[in-house]
Amino acid sequence: MSTSTIKQTERLQSLDVLRGFDMLWITGGGSLVIALAKATDWAWLKVLADQMEHVEWAGFHFEDLIFPLFMFISGVAIPYAITAKVEQGANKTSLFNKILRRGLTLVLLGIIFNGVFRSHLAEGRFASVLGQIGFGYLFAATIVLYSKSIKTRIVWLVGILSAIAVLQLLVPVPGYGAGLLDPVGGINAWLDRMLLPGQLYGKTFDPEGPLCIVSAISVTLIGALAGSILRDGEPASQRKAAKLAMAGVVLTSVALILSTFYPIIKAAWTVPFNLLTAGISFLLLSLFYFSIDVKNWSKGVFSYPVLYFKVIGMNSITIYLAVGIINFDELSKLFTGWLAVSVGDWVIFLGAIVAEWLFLYYLYLKKIFLRV
Repeated sequence: MSTSTIKQTERLQSLDVLRGFDMLWITGGGSLVIALAKATDWAWLKVLADQMEHVEWAGFHFEDLIFPLFMFISGVAIPYAITAKVEQGANKTSLFNKILRRGLTLVLLGIIFNGVFRSHLAEGRFASVLGQIGFGYLFAATIVLYSKSIKTRIVWLVGILSAIAVLQLLVPVPGYGAGLLDPVGGINAWLDRMLLPGQLYGKTFDPEGPLCIVSAISVTLIGALAGSILRDGEPASQRKAAKLAMAGVVLTSVALILSTFYPIIKAAWTVPFNLLTAGISFLLLSLFYFSIDVKNWSKGVFSYPVLYFKVIGMNSITIYLAVGIINFDELSKLFTGWLAVSVGDWVIFLGAIVAEWLFLYYLYLKKIFLRV
């Protein structure tokens, strides 16, 4: 890893803002909504608070979108980081080495972040969010690097999704049979118990296990296809935003149709879950791209929310690691604890979010951006 300043290369401002929007919910936004719902007892906030919790197994809440949206966004950036350099004549082997180093660094960071080395290795959890992002980026970027056309990437995508569907629906699990998508007898859970060392997040399964990783690669690859749409040579335009929106509608519709017999399950990264989250991610990207890059609504009154999310989005890995190392809630209590006694814990969560942002804003002003 290294710290670096921003280089004047192709960069979508909307992508940084969307990444920041996504990271807000990972780093305390959801907790704030839940705390506000408890403090106010307002019905509409209770509805929102329910969306800030993962579904128990099958189904879908807003919280289930956050992780795949990040993987989708990392995929959108691939054509800007990889394809652009290939077009400039960069050596593919050198580029692959950088892809490999970045992917494996994220995997290692995930293992460290999980505290695997804190005590006995057998007690640690090796699967991780950062590890899945790392593997997703590694394989999706490699496919983009060595494929000669978008059609080839689509073939890879269809192949991955088809393989996952066959494994989850048709391949029998010893002692359970085929097509049993549950936390014990599903093929994801069985492979987790067979292949993963240490502890599993769900005791009998891990939502970042081997088959989940393979499945999630598809979301990053779909993001790369979205990035290719945005890099088609034409300046920022409504046409590109419309194409993104249309892709989002199609993927979401296909996912909902498939879900009538093939459940949407985040913990198993089923094909309908991948398509649904990719579809919603397309729609969000279209909205942010149209608003910021096409209509340039990043000025005037809109400049403040844009700056807020941009500051977070440009140091996303930094803040993800920081909230696991620095107890921002306790830091917030030093200043807001007295107020929380009378109005509720939501003040503490709000203070933590403010503290996190000020930390990132300091790095932003100093032009310090953690790169992996």
